[in-house]
Amino acid sequence: MKNYLDQAVKAISESIKFDSSLSEPLEGAPFGKGAADCLAHFLNLAESLGFETANYDGYIGEVTFGEGEEEFAILAHLDVVPAGSGWTKPPFRGLVENGRIWGRGAMDDKGPAVAALFALKKLKDEGFVPKKKIKLILGLNEECGWKCIEHYNKVAHMPDEGFSPDANFPVIYAEKGILHIRADFPVEKNLFSSLTGGERVNMVCDYCEAIPLFPADPQKAKRLGLEIADGKLISKGKSAHGSTPEEGVNAILPMLEYFGLQRILDCLFEDIYELKALKDETGNLTLSPDVISYKDGVLSVLVDIRYPATLPLSAVTEKLDRFGVKIETVSFQKPLFLDKNNFLVKTLQKVYDDYTGEKHEPIAIGGGTYARALKCGVAFGPEIEGEEVTIHQINEYITIDRVKLMLEIYSEAVRQLTK
Repeated sequence: MKNYLDQAVKAISESIKFDSSLSEPLEGAPFGKGAADCLAHFLNLAESLGFETANYDGYIGEVTFGEGEEEFAILAHLDVVPAGSGWTKPPFRGLVENGRIWGRGAMDDKGPAVAALFALKKLKDEGFVPKKKIKLILGLNEECGWKCIEHYNKVAHMPDEGFSPDANFPVIYAEKGILHIRADFPVEKNLFSSLTGGERVNMVCDYCEAIPLFPADPQKAKRLGLEIADGKLISKGKSAHGSTPEEGVNAILPMLEYFGLQRILDCLFEDIYELKALKDETGNLTLSPDVISYKDGVLSVLVDIRYPATLPLSAVTEKLDRFGVKIETVSFQKPLFLDKNNFLVKTLQKVYDDYTGEKHEPIAIGGGTYARALKCGVAFGPEIEGEEVTIHQINEYITIDRVKLMLEIYSEAVRQLTK
């Protein structure tokens, strides 16, 4: 195992060095050079390990192991959200230090993707012959659009069953529905010439700035935790995944407070309690206003909404209509919901329980994974409840111990599900 672990750690570190966040499209690189180079690096590594690979027009890649008419998918992604500001470790150096691999993508999702590859290599070296064709599928647009999955479905065959190593252990049986909207708020007073904040709709806004039309009030700014620099008002928060806004500090809120935009504050941070009250066994609805911009007298806000998996979309939209402002749907993903007694859920649960020696229950999350791209799919690792969450946050890392755990658990899970 040590040989596989050492190789996996090295490969994760190398993969992190590619800034694979969405950037300007190029020929053969629809999501930017960094993402395309990262995929090429991964596929070259897989080929050197003796696997067959495919690169589907720079949108998405694939590593295959085994033969057979039946197929099994492991769906991971190599794209990342932007690094953001405030890091004390380099986000794209792949630093290995103190038992951790640091950098954007370490946990989400390059670390798990590489661990899955070496789990397959371990099985291959052991002489395991799967009765299903295993496809390790590597997306490049998971964080903002899923165009990679759309393309894959056009040019290749998506397996019906599988898992995505892109969430939590023990196993995810349900994922909330995801609705991204844009709300346009008219601003009647001339308060600022610009106001911008946030980088992605699925990241809690950690930086917001405005250029006021009148001299900034130092006392008011200080009271709200704002900075004044070069004629700008600056609000700094803490990033987090859009599905868990409570783990972050939204930089938009104090900026709206400073300018007295109570109507917008009420809509985004106060009058949403009726929405947040929507719940089922998968949890309460969450709402996070994550990107804001100003143009021609209108403040536009991109909002991340995760709603309970057993509720219809209409249960959310009928309440959004009460905001009384223009609302446009930016993107929508149906929820995922499997019976806890489903064979896939129970098998992965048992693999994890046997490894840990403890008894666990399947869980539901607000995050959205590629598992919902399958007819029968679940998310399986790498996070463990109670441990520090760094996904979509500064100083993201994965421990070497977690990589070892994934190597062992994923190899056994694939063995059980494809034998």
